[in-house]
Amino acid sequence: MPDLSLELELYQQGFALVAGVDEVGRGPLAGPVVAAAVVLPMGLSGSEPWLAQLDDSKKLSPARRERVVELVETHALGIGVGQVGPEEIDRIGIGPANIQAMLQAVANLPLSPAYLLLDFVHMRDCPIPFQPVVGGDGRSYSIAAASNVAKVTRDRLMEQADAMYPGYAFARNKGYGTAHHMARLREMGPCGIHRHSFAPVRSAAQAMEGG
Repeated sequence: MPDLSLELELYQQGFALVAGVDEVGRGPLAGPVVAAAVVLPMGLSGSEPWLAQLDDSKKLSPARRERVVELVETHALGIGVGQVGPEEIDRIGIGPANIQAMLQAVANLPLSPAYLLLDFVHMRDCPIPFQPVVGGDGRSYSIAAASNVAKVTRDRLMEQADAMYPGYAFARNKGYGTAHHMARLREMGPCGIHRHSFAPVRSAAQAMEGG
C-alpha cells in the first residue's frame, strides 16, 4: 500500500509542493498515452481516511477508480493532465511520447511544484528536480493519485472513441490487443486512432492494402 513517507521526507527538505506523476497507455494498439500530475496538501499526516482509498490504479476496479478520482479532485491542491495522440506516438516513438505527456501534465498544473515523484521514468531535460520511484504507484500517495487520474481520463477517452469507431470494442478493451480487438483489426483494418508504428497494426494495414 502507498503512504506519505516519500512526500514527508521531501517536505522536511524544504520542498513545499511535491507532485506525483504517472502515465497510462504505453502498451495499447490504439488511443493516446495519458499522464497526470497531482499535488497533495503539505499538511497531511497520512492517516486521513480518504488517503486510505488510494492505491495503484491497476489494483482497483473501475468503480473504485472513479471514486478515488472524485476524492483526489476534492482534496488535491492541483491536478494536471497531458496526452499525446497516436499520430505523435507514431512520429516520435512511445518512449518520448510518454515523457512528453508527463511534462504536459506537470505544465498543466495550476501551481508550480518544487519536486516531482515519478513512477520510475527518467525525464531528460526536466527543469524540476525529480525522483524516479520503482513501483511508485504502490508506494506514494501522490503517484497513486496521479495513476488513477490518468487511468480514468484515458478510459473515458476510449469510451468516447468507441462511439466514433464502432466495431473495435474500445469501451471494453481500451485499445489493448485483446483477442477480439486483434480479430476486428484484421477484419476491418486500422482506424483513425490506431498506432501504425506498432507491429500488429502495421501488419493489419499491410494486409488490407494487399488484400
